[in-house]
Amino acid sequence: MATVTTPATVPDLPAVAAPRSAPVRWPLYLLAVALTLLMLLPIYLITIAALSPRAALFAFPKSLIPTELSTETLSFFLNSRGVLSSAWNSVLVGLITLVLSLVIGAPAGYALSRFAFRGRDAFRLLILTTRAFPIVILAVPLAVTFINWGLYDTVFAVALVHTALALPTTVLITASIFVAVPRDVEEAALTLGCTPLGAFLRVVMPLALPGLAASSIFTFVLSWNEVFAATVLTLQNRTLPAQVLSSLNDSPLPYRFAGGFALIVPSLVFIFFIRRYLFNMWGRVTR
Repeated sequence: MATVTTPATVPDLPAVAAPRSAPVRWPLYLLAVALTLLMLLPIYLITIAALSPRAALFAFPKSLIPTELSTETLSFFLNSRGVLSSAWNSVLVGLITLVLSLVIGAPAGYALSRFAFRGRDAFRLLILTTRAFPIVILAVPLAVTFINWGLYDTVFAVALVHTALALPTTVLITASIFVAVPRDVEEAALTLGCTPLGAFLRVVMPLALPGLAASSIFTFVLSWNEVFAATVLTLQNRTLPAQVLSSLNDSPLPYRFAGGFALIVPSLVFIFFIRRYLFNMWGRVTR
């Protein structure tokens, strides 16, 4: 009797997935480069105009690459009436704003980072939404209030408004800084006999000091660039942005270019030195 042999069944092999194609990133890079050039072009044009002789500003056609560099335009701006005094006022306002923002905002940021309470996330959002409130609406009430208090046309009045504008970012940035400080280190200081205030001053503050320094410089830059409140609340003791804005219509072309350069340079220098801290803090906030 003949035997019938059946072929051995072959087990099904798992289907091999087709290799995924790498995402095309060059359009994103091209867009990033285009946006960067779009932002850098005005800064470059203002810079070469401020570092060119006054006669070169009226030449036509203008070259994108300067053939002669000179401090004549900057000297003309710095020697104009009210520029140096307004620059000093800007420094004073920035320093007062820096101190007040850290004294008020750092404890608030520490509380947000260390204590869990009901409505903490809503409170953070509420702090951030205050930045969206238009200061134009408050211009007249603020002016009337400072007139009644005898603070109108003073550096301190402008610093108070700048502090109110800078507090939301100061609170959120300092909160992200204190989150990065390990809680275990603070608790170890408490077990070794430190009071909560002593642990904060001796342990937390030294670890958070680089980030707090970056936050303070960022606050100074915000105060340096603010122009609306300084224009509304001052007549004689103007800050540098308010001085440039008030004399913009009657000023010659070299004054405008040099004024724009003087307002841009401090911000760029400060941001360049603290960029690493700002990147780290942004990552900690969004994490």
